[in-house]
Amino acid sequence: MKLKETLNLGKTEFPMRAGLPTKEPVWQKEWEEAKLYQRRQELNQGKPHFTLHDGPPYANGNIHVGHAMNKISKDIIVRSKSMSGFYAPYIPGWDTHGLPIEQVLAKQGVKRKEMDLVEYLKLCRDYALSQVDKQREDFKRLGVSGDWENPYVTLTPDYEAAQIRVFGEMANKGYIYRGAKPVYWSWSSESALAEAEIEYHDLLSTSLYYANRVKDGKGVLDTDTYIVVWTTTPFTITASRGLTVGADIDYVLVQPAGEARKFVVAAELLNNLSEIWLGRCSSFGDLPWSRIEPYRDRAPMGHSSR
Repeated sequence: MKLKETLNLGKTEFPMRAGLPTKEPVWQKEWEEAKLYQRRQELNQGKPHFTLHDGPPYANGNIHVGHAMNKISKDIIVRSKSMSGFYAPYIPGWDTHGLPIEQVLAKQGVKRKEMDLVEYLKLCRDYALSQVDKQREDFKRLGVSGDWENPYVTLTPDYEAAQIRVFGEMANKGYIYRGAKPVYWSWSSESALAEAEIEYHDLLSTSLYYANRVKDGKGVLDTDTYIVVWTTTPFTITASRGLTVGADIDYVLVQPAGEARKFVVAAELLNNLSEIWLGRCSSFGDLPWSRIEPYRDRAPMGHSSR
């Protein structure tokens, strides 16, 4: 007698192996043919709405585990809302604008500056839509339920027109304004860059010492006094509008030999500054930061600062 004949095993028609790689596509095809998503929306028509605003993936390359986590999590939320009686449609979308598409074409040998702009934009559009088709099949393969045949794609004329209308409404309501926040620009790529796209490398920078002249010393500092500043970004001096002092830093007021001007510097940096710049100095005593903070000075380019 064999050992397996001594075991009281249940009888079942279920196969020993799940075989999901071959079975899941069959199930998903059945769902699609049965229009399961559309029927669910019809069933909940007229009921309270639940809308999940899906931040679109970028149309570039195959999906990865981050895409899977994102889409499956959202699918669980939308399905649970539908099962709870909400009208919860899911409209997937894709971001098809940006530098990565142009970079892919450049790697494929497309020379943007040597061809007609309209022809180049058509190549970008064709590549982006091919990536949309590729990712759509991958997302459907994950079992995510949605209106996959009618997604929003940021390059379509109707979507771009809607963006312009919304932007116009925002402008009319005064929400659009010009501020002082810098926008990074890539000279080589001829494109604006998001802060998340910036990578900094270690390098040696040219540093500069300069001084802001005190405009209003509040009776403590004379107008022949200057506050010393050190920077590795001299190109930002033209935009300088203020100085920062540290609450836990001691400052001193000094006057270099043979110099009519007086300078405010950090006490622990005085010896170093004397060696590389100030030379021999006469000290007029310590200046706690609380006495420096309210002073008004004049920026190096003539603007009033604080």
